Amino acid sequence: MPDRKNFSQESKFKKHYQDVIEKWWQQVNLGEFTGVDNIRINYAYFTQKENKRGLVISPGRCESFLKYKELCYDFSRQGYNIYILDHRGQGTSQRILSNKHKGYVQHFDHYAQDLHTFISTVINSKKKQNVASKPPYLLAHSMGGAIAIRMLELYPKSVCAALLSSPMVAINSGRIPSWLTGFLVKSAQSINELMDKEFWYFFGQKDYQTTLFSENNLMQSEARYQQFIDLYQSQPEIQLGGVTIHWLNEAIKAEKAIFKSVSNLKTPIRILQAGNDTIVDNNAQRAFCKKLHQSKSQYCPDEKPVVINGARHELFFEQDQYRNKALNYCLEWFDQYDLH
Repeated sequence: MPDRKNFSQESKFKKHYQDVIEKWWQQVNLGEFTGVDNIRINYAYFTQKENKRGLVISPGRCESFLKYKELCYDFSRQGYNIYILDHRGQGTSQRILSNKHKGYVQHFDHYAQDLHTFISTVINSKKKQNVASKPPYLLAHSMGGAIAIRMLELYPKSVCAALLSSPMVAINSGRIPSWLTGFLVKSAQSINELMDKEFWYFFGQKDYQTTLFSENNLMQSEARYQQFIDLYQSQPEIQLGGVTIHWLNEAIKAEKAIFKSVSNLKTPIRILQAGNDTIVDNNAQRAFCKKLHQSKSQYCPDEKPVVINGARHELFFEQDQYRNKALNYCLEWFDQYDLH
């Protein structure tokens, strides 16, 4: 695996972020397009004519492209034109419910359809300007990974290759069997629909609240975690709370659709798995990789994800020892599918 060693690092992180990354971000362009059911989808992009590769980034749940400034900066330095969107109902994109903190989507595939529209319209329009004229690469995290898989099952060959970081192939229901989780969620949704027109939070879910670094399960980099918390405190409009029962039911249906349609995938896919992930189901990632590899032997090499031992869920916001590995694995995978 190549070691590029040209990524931003935790040493002097705050100063580097303020003096370099924020200054670079001032060159980034913002835009919007209309997604399914006329929902406004916001996005950001940074292009240079000398860059020959395009990279689409599909963030996870609760996230905004504003959180991804460091990652966008690092990939731009590697010669990529960057395109990143805020999924419907979160970030700077249009919220769907009156309580803007509730995580909701009418149909999970609406996310995938939005992502395809983003690639086929916004990014293709850049091709006409001779910016990254070949199909782009796709980098997706967590829920964004599930969205990416569904998009590639519905719209094969939309990108050159895809790297999925800690993808939400299935939610992590802990020790509760998946069949029981599905039954409980479906039952709760039936009660919700019977008693109220409003979409309820799932049990224990609530509006956005700040979690102390010592209590978080996402990352071990205190510097990056604090930057994330400061961002969401300074821009409360991008805050998002927990998930609704309806969202959870859609996520469970998406898991079934993902496994049912694996044979539709025509895009090289690699999965990075965080060894200490407690947010998503690592067993489901392994099952998906095995099934995909059996269908397409060149995808998910070795029939399993690439495991970054010791890392937590958010590989691109982790301590340098884990983040550097994740970024190098991304670059190595994309290099294998360089169409230029």
